[in-house]
Amino acid sequence: MVYHNKLGTQGERAERVRQIAKAIGQQLGDDVLAQKADQAAQLAKTDLVTDMVGEFPELQGTMGRYYALNDGLPTDVADAIEDHYKPRFAGDELPRSTTGLVVAIADKLETLVGMFGIGNLPSGDKDPFALRRHALGVIRMLVEKDLPLGLTALVTGAGQVFGDKIQDASQALADFIYDRFSGSLREQGYSAQEVDAVLALRPERLGDVAKRLAAVRAFAALPEAPALAAANKRVGNILKKAEGAVEARINEALLQEAAEKALAEALQSVAPKADAAFTAGDYAASLQALAALKAPVDAFFDGVMVNAEDLALRANRLGLLATLHQAMNRVADLSKLAS
Repeated sequence: MVYHNKLGTQGERAERVRQIAKAIGQQLGDDVLAQKADQAAQLAKTDLVTDMVGEFPELQGTMGRYYALNDGLPTDVADAIEDHYKPRFAGDELPRSTTGLVVAIADKLETLVGMFGIGNLPSGDKDPFALRRHALGVIRMLVEKDLPLGLTALVTGAGQVFGDKIQDASQALADFIYDRFSGSLREQGYSAQEVDAVLALRPERLGDVAKRLAAVRAFAALPEAPALAAANKRVGNILKKAEGAVEARINEALLQEAAEKALAEALQSVAPKADAAFTAGDYAASLQALAALKAPVDAFFDGVMVNAEDLALRANRLGLLATLHQAMNRVADLSKLAS
């Protein structure tokens, strides 16, 4: 049974889904899960060749579950065979078990990576392979089940199972998924600024995004937020215009002006607190710690010439700004909040 003339048969497709599903199960650290997902993926498409599904296509997956139960397979494997099509539409329920989640993610990733890899992308209203729906399905499963899986690793791993059948389109696919995620978040009531601030950093674990958005919203309500967002935008523009790469490093011996010394001291105090809160997953506390930087940042820009004639001084001040920029952009790109 041909799946696509450039991607082979349904049998070849099933083998790819098996490999992806098994790898995801192993990423989740569960060998038993990997084995069950592998078995479910192997059988997920077999009911497509039955007379029942041939006569009633809407029963695909449903019949597969009944056949699996009839043959004495474990219930969660049978459920995964039915559930790997979920979510079928906006608001549809997600797979009922972790095995089903793994196979559903693998199946949708196989479709997305394969179609992007042969240049078969959605255009306008045309999306014959439902790639937009598949992307939103992957997003929903990663977010609502808070799975500890990185998006880049998922896309890259799925691409590897195709061999030379496709071109590497991982960057374009990642852009597509984040774009769909952005639209979904705005529909949920988040502002464009909040969404842009968080997704600008391309967070790998999509389940973290809601916490980051809540932290950004809380930060934006602080009186120091507008000035810090504007300063972060200014810092970013300065660093972009700098010649060559700028390292986030400070040589204290080259700090001359009182304002730059004060900013360096403030960073030494604030950055560890913000980093510790970030590592602990307390994104709100991480951003709120940055409020203490407002006064020294304002004083720095009022009293220090960044582009000093002395190249060593200039490099050190740029390093100071790079350190500031790094500290302020762990949770989100705060420059996106600047008006």
